[in-house]
Amino acid sequence: MKDEKEFSAIKNSIQTRLSGVMLLVLIFALGINVFIFAQIRTAVGRIDAVFSSNTAINELSDSIEQVESTVYEYLNTNSSQALENYYRYEQNYRNMLEDLNDRNLDNEAKMLEKNIRRMSETYLDQTNETVQAKRGRNVEKYKTSYEDEHKLYEYINSYSYKLNNLRFKMNSANYQLLLSAMNVLYKLCIAVMLVVYALGLVVSILLVRNMIRPLTALSNTAHEVAKGNLNVPQLPVVVEDEVGIVTRSFNQMLEGIRQSIDQLKDSMERQAQMKERELLMETHLKEAQLKYLQAQINPHFLFNSLNAGAQLAMMGDADKTGVFLEKMADFFRYNVRKMEEDAMLWEEVEAVDNYIYILNVRFAGDITYIKEVDEGIENIRIPSMILQPLVENAVQHGIHDCMETGWIRMSIHQNEDMLDITISDNGAGMTEEMIEKVMSGSASQDNEDRFSTGIAVRNVIDRLQLYYKQKEFFAIESDGPDTGTTVHIMIPVEKDDTEIPKDGE
Repeated sequence: MKDEKEFSAIKNSIQTRLSGVMLLVLIFALGINVFIFAQIRTAVGRIDAVFSSNTAINELSDSIEQVESTVYEYLNTNSSQALENYYRYEQNYRNMLEDLNDRNLDNEAKMLEKNIRRMSETYLDQTNETVQAKRGRNVEKYKTSYEDEHKLYEYINSYSYKLNNLRFKMNSANYQLLLSAMNVLYKLCIAVMLVVYALGLVVSILLVRNMIRPLTALSNTAHEVAKGNLNVPQLPVVVEDEVGIVTRSFNQMLEGIRQSIDQLKDSMERQAQMKERELLMETHLKEAQLKYLQAQINPHFLFNSLNAGAQLAMMGDADKTGVFLEKMADFFRYNVRKMEEDAMLWEEVEAVDNYIYILNVRFAGDITYIKEVDEGIENIRIPSMILQPLVENAVQHGIHDCMETGWIRMSIHQNEDMLDITISDNGAGMTEEMIEKVMSGSASQDNEDRFSTGIAVRNVIDRLQLYYKQKEFFAIESDGPDTGTTVHIMIPVEKDDTEIPKDGE
């Protein structure tokens, strides 16, 4: 079933549909272009044949003229160079005669070719007899032979001229037909390209419109949720593509937030009742105070984070939006679910990772986060919601005004039976007076609604004191303004055999 859903999602994805449309358009355009190219190539071949036929006759005339001129030169000069040229030109002319027609055909041009070939063969035999007579110094014979061959030469030229004219008339008519065909192909090519472009434009508009409609509905709903209106109807999932996945995740996240808020309200009401009933019992009072501190979640942080997710969804990055929604769900689920007094170290580290990820999405990845955690210490048990508020404080009061150059480092190491936790930054730093105010709980929470969950540093100190029943384990260090701040926690190690869940479980 899972494989079928994954296959269906891939089949209906935006990328698959766009690729399919583009592939069909390209195949259609390629087929038309191949057809047009073949027609143009055929037409060009015919045009080439038109000119090559006349060119062949002209070359034949030039070749026989060379033969005649070298014979005449040899008769007058008796030079070996003239004789050598004669034999070369004579052989070249014989080779060209092989391309002429030698059969009786019902075609005037072909019959002229046959006559020219027959006369040319007789002419070459006669020129050879003339040259042999000249070489034998038979003056009377080579004069008579030369006169006979010259007459044949003139006959051949007249026939070649007639054949050339005949072919020129035929080729002119064919050339006009080919020009008309080329003009038709040119217009056809333009028409086909216009049709392809128009078809591609129409299909693209329809496809984009189908994608924009659910995105618009998702944007409007997310805007309402960001304003605090959680009583919005769930969005329908039209197609199981990236937009459908984001819409389904948004619906699940919205339902999860509603349930979390309802649970939070119920929990806080129960805690308030417990506090009233147990005012006379110090131990019960401390437990109620601990749960009350754990349940403080700033709704502005929730709504601002939700708005960031909506903006990310509108940008169309489904994978990144899915990861963001999953990180948000994990963060708020942990924040709401962890109403007991303790948690596993790996849960606390994961809450910090999710918190930094949410802020980096909201602030375009400006927060540099360095994590150093020893291997094999993930199952150490500590109070819940301890690490994330300290990292939040470093972001809000340390590097908020210098995020591009600022960094936050969280290092966790085990020293024998103690867990050494250090959270430091290179931001605004603190004076001794400011450190004293934070430790005493008198420091104000300015600009809390920007990216704060509402859990202050003093809150963490109070819960650590309640949990470990001691005070000397928490320290804040800073050399003054613009020198950065370091929070150092040293607490006892309490291991647990609970198995760390794998990713995706």
